[in-house]
Amino acid sequence: MKSFEKLLLENKAWAEEKKSVDPAFFSEMAKSQTPEFLWIGCSDSRVPAEIIVNAKPGEIFIHRNIANQVIETDFNSLSVLQYAVSVLQIKHIIVCGHYNCGGIKAALAKQRGDLVITNKWLMHIKDIYRFHRKEIDALATEEQRINRLVELNIIEQVHTISHTSIIQNAWQKYHRPVIHGWVYGLSDGLLNPLITLYPDANIDNIYKYDFQTEQL
Repeated sequence: MKSFEKLLLENKAWAEEKKSVDPAFFSEMAKSQTPEFLWIGCSDSRVPAEIIVNAKPGEIFIHRNIANQVIETDFNSLSVLQYAVSVLQIKHIIVCGHYNCGGIKAALAKQRGDLVITNKWLMHIKDIYRFHRKEIDALATEEQRINRLVELNIIEQVHTISHTSIIQNAWQKYHRPVIHGWVYGLSDGLLNPLITLYPDANIDNIYKYDFQTEQL
């Protein structure tokens, strides 16, 4: 049996099991989604959002990319953010990275000539390293340096989200969502909260939007 064929068989077994426990499971699920959470995570296959928090289908709206980044010029992640906040009206955003992240490790190394596109994506993490170079370089081991940059990257993404017009508008009008930065331990399976920003968070003036001013 080929590997992809096994996935199809497992899907059939899973669907049958769900229907045997709750015959209306899929008919109810098909009606709508009302998740409370937006999860922005890493694409790493070892960090499946629903599984590590024991969530059911429909409870978490999920976006994943290399090293769990939110980049202001990436319409993919911004579209997900806007839909989650404006349409789904989610209450919490969770940026979740993980220790020993391959993307973070690559960002601390020289750029590979065979990964031209990936290099561009990782450039933002290299910038975070540059801003915190003294702190990171002072750490004793490569593992410590990688894991500290993992944490700093998560914190940076949380602040980046708060700098968007999507969030500032929602904070002003609806006093939601709360933004969380968590890190996942591959070695113990536990989540560690690093930062939380509430709708009354203080944002540097240079990142604030003035919604009273006519847009040019």
